[in-house]
This record gives sequence, C-alpha cells and structure tokens, in this order.
Amino acid sequence: MARLTGTRPVATRRWGCAATFLLLLLLTVQAAQKADFSGDSTAATINHSLTLLQRLQELLQNGNGSDSVLRVRSAASDEPKVFHTHQLLLSLQSEVFESLLRNQSVVTLHEPPETAALFEKFIRYLYCGGVSILLHQAIPMHQLASKYRVWGLQRGVAEYMRTHLASESSQGHVVGWYHYAVRVGDAALQESCLQFLAWNLSAVLGSAEWGSVSVELLLLLLERSDLVLHSELELYTAVEGWLSRRQPEAPVAERVLRAIRYPMIAPSQLFRLQAQSAVLARHRAAVQDLLFQAFQFHAASPLHFAKYFDVNCSMFLPRNYLAPNWGSQWVITNPARDDRSTSFQTQLGPSSHDAGKRVTWNVLFSPRWLPVSLRPVYSDSVAGAIQPVRIEDGRPRLVITPAMSSPDFAGVSFQKTVLVGVRQQGRVLVKHAYSFHQSSDEAADFLAHADLQKRTSEYLIDNSLHLHIIIKPVYHSLIKVKK
Repeated sequence: MARLTGTRPVATRRWGCAATFLLLLLLTVQAAQKADFSGDSTAATINHSLTLLQRLQELLQNGNGSDSVLRVRSAASDEPKVFHTHQLLLSLQSEVFESLLRNQSVVTLHEPPETAALFEKFIRYLYCGGVSILLHQAIPMHQLASKYRVWGLQRGVAEYMRTHLASESSQGHVVGWYHYAVRVGDAALQESCLQFLAWNLSAVLGSAEWGSVSVELLLLLLERSDLVLHSELELYTAVEGWLSRRQPEAPVAERVLRAIRYPMIAPSQLFRLQAQSAVLARHRAAVQDLLFQAFQFHAASPLHFAKYFDVNCSMFLPRNYLAPNWGSQWVITNPARDDRSTSFQTQLGPSSHDAGKRVTWNVLFSPRWLPVSLRPVYSDSVAGAIQPVRIEDGRPRLVITPAMSSPDFAGVSFQKTVLVGVRQQGRVLVKHAYSFHQSSDEAADFLAHADLQKRTSEYLIDNSLHLHIIIKPVYHSLIKVKK
C-alpha cells in the first residue's frame, strides 16, 4: 500500500495565488456559456478557454506561483520526482489532495514504479482535464485516479478499458484487465472482459495471455455455453497446455478437466486423447466416468440413451462451435439494399449415431422488414387510401428454418446463434451475438441498433455484413430417466 507523508508549510502567498486561479476558472466557465439575450442578434460568445488551458499547462511546467510541492518517491529510483503545484487546482479535483495540503505545503508520496512513471500525466490531468494513455498504462492510471479519488478520471479510464478490449497488443491485455476489475470490484468492466473472452476465445487460446488466466477465470469460462471456438477438442488442447504450465493441485486440475464436455468430442479423438494425453493419464480416475458416458452417448441412439441418462444438462449441450458441421459463414454485400437468402447443412446432432444425418437450413435476411404494427393498412378516413410507410421504419430481420421435417427430429430442438463480426483495431472479432429460441424463427433484437445505411457502421466490414450462423442441436429426455 502506498504511503502518504508530509511536512508543515511556510508559504505565505498561497491564498493570493489561489484567488487568482479561482478567478481564472470562473472566467473560463463564463466564457464557455452560450450567450442568451432574448434573441438579440448582436449577442456573441467569446471563448478563450483553450488559451487558459495552455496557461495552466505552463503554470505546471514552470511552477510559476507554486504554493505546494509534491515529492514522489519510488523503489525504482533513488531520487524523488518533484512537482511544484498549486493547492487550489489539486484540491478542486481531489479530496485527498485537499486534505493533505490543508496544513502542509510539502508532501512526500510513495508510489510503486508503474504509477510513479505516470504521475506527471496524472498531475497534468488535474490541471487541464485531459490525458492520453496507452493500453499498458490503463491499470496504473486507474489506480492513481482511485487512490486520490479523482472520480472523473477513474470513470474515464474504466470506459477506455471497456471500449479497447479488441485493441491488439503484443502480450494481450483483456485477461489482466479482468483480474484487475475483480480486485477493484468493477462489475461492469469485469462482465465486459468476460463476454469478450467468451466470444473471442479462439484468439485468446493461441495468445501469450492464455497462460495468465487464473483458476477462477478458467472455471468461469468453462461453465459457459456461449464460448465461441472451433471445437471442444480445441478447448481441451488449450486446457491441457494450461494445466501443464501451471501444475495446479490435483483437486483443481480434476475440477477443470471435469468441465470439458467430452460427449462433444468424436470417439476417434477421445481414443487418441486417452492414448496420448499425459494430463488425462495423470487424472484418468477423476474423469473416467465422464469418458465412459461419452462413449455410451456416441454408441447408442439419442432416444435410447435418454432413457437411462439425463441429457438435459450442460455436458450434452454444444457450445458455439465454428466447425462446418455446426453452421456456416455468410457475408452479405451491401446489406441495406435487398432481401437475401442462402442455405447450408449441419449435422443433425453431436452423437455419432447422427453423424451421417444432415439438416438443410434456409436463411432469409431482410434489411427493411416491417413489423405488423407498421405495415400499410387501408385508412377509414379516405376511401382506398393507404397509410404512408417510410423505409426507415423497417428493421433488419433474419429468419432461419429447416428445409424439411423428419422423424429424426424427435427429441431434438435447435438453438440458433448468429455471430456478427466487426473490424476493430485492424482485427475481425465477434462483438455481437444473437440467440434464437426454438419457438421462434427470428431474433427480435437482431441488429436493432445497427445503421446499415452508413458505410462507416461498426456492424459492416468493407460495406459487408459478416455473419456466422451456428445451429446447436439439443437432445431432450422423452422418457423419465431411470435411477
């Protein structure tokens, strides 16, 4: 924990300087306000706020009229950094500085190396109300804002972190930001990081930050069904690497391995894992029952298997797999123009019993579908007249339906997920995901806030809408499970 210490003052001009600065700030507020003289055409606003900001920066840089001194000490340097500051400006932004400088003019602050390196930027923010930061500076700047209770800066840095999850960095940053959000109790940032990791897990699995994932975060991810990745085997391989590097205690490793959905892995791949995986061999006893159940799942028909086992649990629910068996990509060029349609096939279910069975899906995309409440109707006031309808009243709509029905569908329902790819910081990532319920062929909120008319829309890549449609077959017990 950083320490704050101080000495008593001898400055005598402090409040004279403070009054001067207060007058300058008041003039800034008055100049920034828009003139309102009851419609007088001669009214005008004279705004020299930029000039004032420049002068405030010069005050900090040159120390003119300084009435307080901050000495920032760090373990990384023998010499402290010295800042000649002005009590009024610091006190206006920070109640901590207001308290520290109330009875002393020289204050010694002890900071860790990472926050000490940003202290000049931090002080400049207190004078000018603005600061530029990089990805690796976000956490230490947030720490400074929190420690000195500069709430506006704290909120600004948190928002920066939420909006820069997709930014590319050499070592990755989202995992570190998630762990920091947990430590400081920022639930919004924590959820944003967790959702980003879930929807872009394949990109994280192959990065340097995968090894820094904590046990708690790994277990949170493994329990989710909205993970977007190529296959369950890809997830197992990444988990195996994580366990080999981290070497957690046996109970932790076994809990992690039991969160893998082995029925979603083909029998041939399961046999190979049993023969070649050192991690699985080390903990075979802890997952033997799950492996045996997975082989039974693939060997029997789903209807027969459901007579003896509860298939209404996460172990038998596919995640959002990007493999061709589970869906298809669809790139729609100029999506604001006309209705479009496509078709593709998926495997009936994850069981090997259904591996050779295919379901054909028809998909309709409409950029300007009108809800029933907005469709044209005949008006009673004017015979034959139709209420005018504007194009912009419509909204994007996606309908996904099977091309046929089959007795094989008995006991199977289909969850539909549509991923929308966006380009952020030069990378194509998943930022939006929409889920369709079995009882409905369309998502009510699909692209509800997207403006497909704008070529600069965040939903478009080179004026095209990049979708990935995933069909998740879910087995249901038709007969009560025998105990």
